[in-house]
Amino acid sequence: MKWSEASNDYKHYLNIERGFSKNTVENYNRDVKKLISFLEEKKIVISPIEIDKNILLTFIYETSKKNKAKSQARLISGLRSFFDYLVFEKYRNDNPTDTIETPKIGRKLPDTLSLEEIDFLISTIDLSHPQGERNRTILETLYSCGLRVSELVSLQLSDLFFDEGFVRVLGKGDKHRFVPISYDTQKLMQHYIQYIRCHDPIQEGHQDILFLNRRGKKLSRVMIFSILKKLAAEANIGKKISPHTFRHSFATHLLERGADLRAIQQMLGHESITTTEIYMHLDTTHLKGVVEKFHPRSK
Repeated sequence: MKWSEASNDYKHYLNIERGFSKNTVENYNRDVKKLISFLEEKKIVISPIEIDKNILLTFIYETSKKNKAKSQARLISGLRSFFDYLVFEKYRNDNPTDTIETPKIGRKLPDTLSLEEIDFLISTIDLSHPQGERNRTILETLYSCGLRVSELVSLQLSDLFFDEGFVRVLGKGDKHRFVPISYDTQKLMQHYIQYIRCHDPIQEGHQDILFLNRRGKKLSRVMIFSILKKLAAEANIGKKISPHTFRHSFATHLLERGADLRAIQQMLGHESITTTEIYMHLDTTHLKGVVEKFHPRSK
């Protein structure tokens, strides 16, 4: 089996069998491509079926010696997934990465904004600017629904179910979920659609996209980052702000106010509850209040 063949088959497996998105498939396959380039550079002629742990250790060391432990761990994880696939398809009897130790990495807690910081950030938006109303609606949607940036830019008019109070979101692995949307955010969306978006020169193929750029096309993820970076500078907020900051703030504020962790998991679209549990470590002060309020011995 050639490396090109194994790589292509692996991509099809991730796409069709696992149902991963295009971005996720490319990220997984990038580690395999790095390994192929390394073997070519070192003139090592060996197939995916024959390669052993020692060669992989050399590759991992050479590739990630200048990187942090997190990058090394991600590289090992990507290779482990690839060789798991070869074992699953019975091309190999073993996974050579099974005995390779993954470096220990600390669990980084996500940055969040307070409600006051979010309100102040949104208040700095110049609503007289042609894209002002759109940008305010984007930020309110990020915070109101806890969306990933990829989910935000992919929102469609046909995904809005205002009568029911939900928006349909296309998440990771092309899985849909329904997320509640507040009445105030609905009003902002309706205003943007009826009075702002209708004046955009909408391009063919983008008629159903909710948030459009000045050329009438779907906004890019980079554009959302750029909007936030500019607003953070104008608001003089020292924290590093990204679209994910609003998602983290959405989850944290719900948890602090007593929301059920399982409900937050569903709204965020986390496949595992352990991913959502990271928010339990952000601020535990509210937990004391929960015990005092509900535990029979706290009276």
